[in-house]
Amino acid sequence: MAKKLLIIGFVWPEPKSSAAGSRMMQLIEFFQGQNYLITFASACAKNENAFDLTSIEVSQVPIKLNDSSFDAFIKELQPDVVLFDRFMVEEQFGWRVAEHCPNAVKILDTEDLHGLRKGRQQAFKDGVTFNRAYLFNDTAKREIASIYRSDLTLIISESEMDVLKKDFKVDENLLFYLPFMLEGISKEQINNLPKFQERNHFVSIGNFLHEPNYNAVLYLKEAIWPLIRKQLPKVELHVYGAYASQKVNQLYNQKEGFLINGFTDDVKQVMQEAKICLAPLRFGAGLKGKLVDAMQNGTPCVMTPIAAEGMFGGLPSNGFIEDTPEAFTEKVVKLFKNETLWVEKQQKGFEIINARFNKTKHQKRFLKTVLETTEFLYHKRLNNFTGQMLQHHTLQSAKFMGKWIEAKNKP
Repeated sequence: MAKKLLIIGFVWPEPKSSAAGSRMMQLIEFFQGQNYLITFASACAKNENAFDLTSIEVSQVPIKLNDSSFDAFIKELQPDVVLFDRFMVEEQFGWRVAEHCPNAVKILDTEDLHGLRKGRQQAFKDGVTFNRAYLFNDTAKREIASIYRSDLTLIISESEMDVLKKDFKVDENLLFYLPFMLEGISKEQINNLPKFQERNHFVSIGNFLHEPNYNAVLYLKEAIWPLIRKQLPKVELHVYGAYASQKVNQLYNQKEGFLINGFTDDVKQVMQEAKICLAPLRFGAGLKGKLVDAMQNGTPCVMTPIAAEGMFGGLPSNGFIEDTPEAFTEKVVKLFKNETLWVEKQQKGFEIINARFNKTKHQKRFLKTVLETTEFLYHKRLNNFTGQMLQHHTLQSAKFMGKWIEAKNKP
């Protein structure tokens, strides 16, 4: 009999809008490859950018927050594995899963460490260097508790694995490093990409619901782009991203070559038209999908250390990593003018995709860990007293808070 997977999504997957959406589709592909029957449930409203999961034979089920209808739903479904999309979802539904499907393996996909991102953002706003006082914030406390309550937590970046183990002292047995799982890039694909002389201008891309992306575009506009245009007066920057608000669109300035283009349905095309991708993120966490898109399409990058974090391991980057507007600009101009250097950096990008994000290798590792977690679930939980303790208190507090909210909402 086929095993059943329930994914409880924070949002419905939007692979064309965000790296998180692409990540979710990779997880779905993995479990389908292991013959799981998949149900995707979410309390979030669905919009036009959401992927139609029924087209790949995944059941779509709308659910409600703080509503016992979920209890009836999961009791009937009886999934073997439940995947929580971000810690907020585990907070909402984890206690219900534990109560009605106690033998289901609970997997948490963090997407990125929200506590780390929030701490960095606050330190940036305060104009100080990020430190442990900012790391140990309320979001981090909630997120770490969620990790302990789960049987296995997927971490997308090696840097975040280090933070969890060294700063939060989380047991490595609860964590699993799982970056993007990507197809390799062949020589034929590389040969078919537009060459240096066929490309022009710059590209920057990112979902604008994500604060680090808006801040990066603002940084480009105010500090970096004027320096670039001074040396390259005819170039343009094409900024793409879903959910561009008025504050984003008002940055548009045709005279300055600063063009806000909004959502693109074809990331490959806009990346392949550009000569260089700019990613000057000043805070954030996780792996940056924009860098993956750039490497897959042969577009070298100039980026900040925050953008590069966890991406390259010990390998040379597909461009340059700089942390000041002046140094950033210097590398942008150098890369834009030097074809030999550009081709060299482009090649590094292909090598990184093939070496660090090999789908077959990571899927094999993940399968082994899922099988081991399933087989030794009782012993794994027995060795995680902190998780048991947090689960006990969550059942008491979240359960009765949820029931109180449900009763309050009844007419």
